[in-house]
Amino acid sequence: MNSARYLNPQTLFAPPGYSHVVEVTGPGRTVYIAGQIGIDRNFKIVGGPSDARAQIVQAFENLKSALEEVGATFKDLVKINNYLVDIAHLKEFREVRDTYINTAAPPVSTLIVVSRLALDGLLFEIDAVAALPAK
Repeated sequence: MNSARYLNPQTLFAPPGYSHVVEVTGPGRTVYIAGQIGIDRNFKIVGGPSDARAQIVQAFENLKSALEEVGATFKDLVKINNYLVDIAHLKEFREVRDTYINTAAPPVSTLIVVSRLALDGLLFEIDAVAALPAK
């Protein structure tokens, strides 16, 4: 069975809502999840091009579906990469993120502000890595 340790070295600042280090040991599965965006099953931008919160929620719901497909939950996440088109949406991102992730042992996280995403009107994207026990 995999074992994950979520660590924040005392020599680094205390991070808000993520861990600096996640160590995974043991036989198990590593699952890589492609970037999830605020698009529904019908390929429609949820909330439209000006509703960052709706897009962020949809992206996390899409990530949830991807995790469920392999028998995982947000507690299995060890790494997330987050992409915002505008840093003004940071507060909304953090609020939504903290309703999904395990805040007691949050995954390692990177936030990148980009000039645009793959489709016009997208405001947020997230990709992830999960660690699971062997099947």
